[in-house]
Amino acid sequence: MTTTAHTLEADGVRLYYEVRGEGPVLMVMGSPMAAADFGALAEAMAGEYTVVTHDPRGISGSVLADPEQDSTPELRAGDVVALLDAIGAETADVFGSSGGAVTGLALATLYPDRVRTLVAHEPPVLELLPDADEQRVMMDGIVETYQREGAMAAWQAFIEAFGTGGDDEEPPEEFPEKLLENSRRFFLHELRTTSGYVPDVAALRAGPARIVVGIGAESRPLMTYDTSTALSARLGVEPVEFPGEHVGFVDKTKEFAEVLRRVLRERVA
Repeated sequence: MTTTAHTLEADGVRLYYEVRGEGPVLMVMGSPMAAADFGALAEAMAGEYTVVTHDPRGISGSVLADPEQDSTPELRAGDVVALLDAIGAETADVFGSSGGAVTGLALATLYPDRVRTLVAHEPPVLELLPDADEQRVMMDGIVETYQREGAMAAWQAFIEAFGTGGDDEEPPEEFPEKLLENSRRFFLHELRTTSGYVPDVAALRAGPARIVVGIGAESRPLMTYDTSTALSARLGVEPVEFPGEHVGFVDKTKEFAEVLRRVLRERVA
């Protein structure tokens, strides 16, 4: 499958994005996970869709004019609209995971006519939890850990806060330079704005976009299981189970893609 790489000048950022396949447009995105992290899923979906992946603003190949600008779900949603405009797509199906799911919620709220189906896979919308005040303090603590002890300690604190289903979730002993740069962006300019995002449930329910909330079959130990079930309850929809845990699209790509294709087809049926 041929992959073409592009850059786009958007609102204060030069976005890096990749396009694969042909057919209806499917945006696949994370935050802070970059295009490369979704390569396998994009390949699996490109037989039926034109799959667009990108590096979120300030991450990897997407360079900000102001490196100290915070990355908000609203700004990232605007970036997705700019990408749709660049490829000539009026609408798209959207798969967002984790912070990318929060971006998708902002997209469906601010630009509802651009989204056909949003699959929001495990969005960390901590403000929907009954102990949101405590979660906010915990996120502040993770940022402070980064400022005091650096990336490895902060990632360990992050993993402990959000939960883990196995021992393979330990952070690496050494980080390459790019991961260190991305970690700085995430902890100083993205973690709080993403986890603190409050979905406009009324707008999402009233809008034209179909909203699907995805939860990993093995994600029950994770905080994102709780946030996803809370969002599903607010929206009045049943969550859809996807294979694996929080990154099931990496660990169980084939099975994950099968479920995603089925979910997207249900809108057409």
